[in-house]
Amino acid sequence: MNIQKMTIFGGRSKSGLPEPVQRLDLNMGDVVSIVGSTGAGKTTLINDIELFADANTPTGRRLLINGEKPPAEYRDNPACNPIALITQHTTFLSDLPVGEFLTIHANIRSKDKSQIEDLVTRTLAFANQLTGEPVQPLIRMTELSGGQTRALLIADATIICNTPIVLLDEVENAGINRNRAIELLRQYRKIFIFVTHDPRIALLSDYRIVVKDGSISDVFHTDEIERKCGERVSVLDDALTNLRNQLRRGERLSQAELESITCA
Repeated sequence: MNIQKMTIFGGRSKSGLPEPVQRLDLNMGDVVSIVGSTGAGKTTLINDIELFADANTPTGRRLLINGEKPPAEYRDNPACNPIALITQHTTFLSDLPVGEFLTIHANIRSKDKSQIEDLVTRTLAFANQLTGEPVQPLIRMTELSGGQTRALLIADATIICNTPIVLLDEVENAGINRNRAIELLRQYRKIFIFVTHDPRIALLSDYRIVVKDGSISDVFHTDEIERKCGERVSVLDDALTNLRNQLRRGERLSQAELESITCA
């Protein structure tokens, strides 16, 4: 799929007013965050994107791909859909082993059958860089933890699906390695859109879309000052992660360790 740009035309807010941002262009290679308070309309925005909104959703937004209305096959044929959505809800109907699940999916998505084994291997390797507990090919899909599941789905969407546009809804809640996730994703020329409450993800993004009252109220590009703030946030976040890991291992914390975290 030769997709270079996605354009969102604004609709209306929950109050019925026109969206303050009436046009937003997203280009291949962009890493974008959608931020806003709970109930502001972040998930509604990615749902509009996934549905290729054409003034036919409650927001009235419209979506263009490469400046044109998306073809009907994008919506009607899953094999042609250029968008992968990874939600907070990851219940599997399949109870296949992970390796078999990925192999079946790769056979469906790939035209070159000689590449199937390599696709599965790369997908597992990608996933295992995001989660603390490795995903093994023989473990069953329904036995995966939330973090393992989310890591596997991100890897699957990026490598096997190879969709140009990937939507990720609050991946920070799954306990994956966020820095490593964005670092890996930047190696692929796609549009990655994170719905997030996490300042680390927001400041690692190229820019962030601010949602209020169901509408896009502003767009902020991450400047050099915010990038330096992001480095500081990462230090604090790593300190809290280490604290959580110590508690999970059943270790006690000392006063000195707690003070080092608060002063980090």
